[in-house]
Amino acid sequence: MTSEVSRKVRLADLTAVEAREILGKNPVILLPLGSHEDQGPHAPMGDYLLAEEVATRIADRAYASGVETLVAPVIPFGGANYFGSTPGGIAVSQTTLRAILMDVIGCFLRHRLFNLIILNGHDGNVQCIQEVTSEIYRSSGCLIPNIYLWRVAQSLLVDVVGEEKARKTSGHGADVLTSLAMHFFPERVREDLIPGPSESPKVLGLPVTGLATIAFEGVNISVPLEIAELAPNGVAAGDPRLCSPATGSALAEKLVELGARFVRHYAEQSRKSERKTAE
Repeated sequence: MTSEVSRKVRLADLTAVEAREILGKNPVILLPLGSHEDQGPHAPMGDYLLAEEVATRIADRAYASGVETLVAPVIPFGGANYFGSTPGGIAVSQTTLRAILMDVIGCFLRHRLFNLIILNGHDGNVQCIQEVTSEIYRSSGCLIPNIYLWRVAQSLLVDVVGEEKARKTSGHGADVLTSLAMHFFPERVREDLIPGPSESPKVLGLPVTGLATIAFEGVNISVPLEIAELAPNGVAAGDPRLCSPATGSALAEKLVELGARFVRHYAEQSRKSERKTAE
């Protein structure tokens, strides 16, 4: 994929000399996280590739608007949740994920690189990220925002396809990740294997309403289920046949632009805070 600007934004692509020069400007550093799990028979398991691509495009867009921005190497293995039953899936324990996040963020803080934003692409990372960033904030005062990319993208989907279609196409193994994969990595999507929607299973005689919830008298009750029980082919709730590259393109543009605007806002607030501290 082509970038919007010529300057390299991936920290891994920089030489040590280039890194020292750019890091000396106290840039905003984006930390992408993803997972490696079953996304259906048609989609690549490495959905961390999508998180990394979105982060790179946000950095490109933010840099083009005048904000020094870099992307740290993606953390590809998500915190274990209900995907342990997926053959080929790779996850790490919450304890391991916490240690990785503390060590990675600690490397930046050691060099007084405090302008950090986490871009998360996996549900199993959410709680750990909140705990780690809360601990860092309490101990150092460094406030690290985190954006759950796919939750934000899901909220934007209605504007792209309308409420009715969004309701039909939303779900694990369908939108938003399938449309984004079709847009970013069409060569990695097996369109010949796209299935129809799976039948909604029942647990305890009750309808399943999410990847770990069942409905009872109008409320959701959490249950410790795994994806193999709910969706043996990796597709739950949504209809991936309704996903498309066009949806992915429109959704990506909205997500990248929103992300870049937040990076600019964050950088402006950081500069104001630095000036106030200096006074």
